[in-house]
Amino acid sequence: MPKHRDFKDRLYGQFARIGKALGNPHRLEFLELLAQCERTVDSLATETGVSLANASQHLQALKQAALVESRKQGLFVYYRLADPAVFELCAAIQSVAQRRLADLERLVHEQFGDRATPEPVRLEELLERRRSSAVIVLDARPVSEYQAGHIAGAISVPVDELQRRLRQLPKNKEYVAYCRGPYCVYADRAVELLRGSKRRARRLLQGFPEWRAAGFPVEHGGDVWH
Repeated sequence: MPKHRDFKDRLYGQFARIGKALGNPHRLEFLELLAQCERTVDSLATETGVSLANASQHLQALKQAALVESRKQGLFVYYRLADPAVFELCAAIQSVAQRRLADLERLVHEQFGDRATPEPVRLEELLERRRSSAVIVLDARPVSEYQAGHIAGAISVPVDELQRRLRQLPKNKEYVAYCRGPYCVYADRAVELLRGSKRRARRLLQGFPEWRAAGFPVEHGGDVWH
């Protein structure tokens, strides 16, 4: 076998390690969750509905492909994305699927219906409008994800708490709700609740990881709004 052929076989074998690690829907979902903040095996298992043993196996496969890293704190092991490029890779997979897979379009329409009304807000539009006193940016994700990182100036109102806290939200503002990404239901549900209470509301077309990847202003920690 020519020397260059051996090199190419080994080269593409290395690339294939990444593809093999990504070839499981649970692992792709794990990476989306880790794009929000670092997580324990237990929290990932609970969130995705897989057993603790299976969650651990999936994380080991991702770690062996150098897609995630871990740290130990006390009795818990926390996982995180190994590199911002891992999120970019996942976003590229979603982008190609959006362009090429008709089944994906049908699936999304079945879940969300017509998401064009009201028209979603794009990243650049929110960047321009977020400092306006007339606009409230609402983070509909769990508090732990908000505190790990959020759009600068956003308030935290997890979607599960929004209904009981509606009275505290002024009616003379416009709301832009965001969550984990384009296929997360939290922002859609938040917009539904806000509009149902006669408030003006739209969702961000993307999510927090896309905002951060664009290099737009991000804050960490902060008090949770009540």
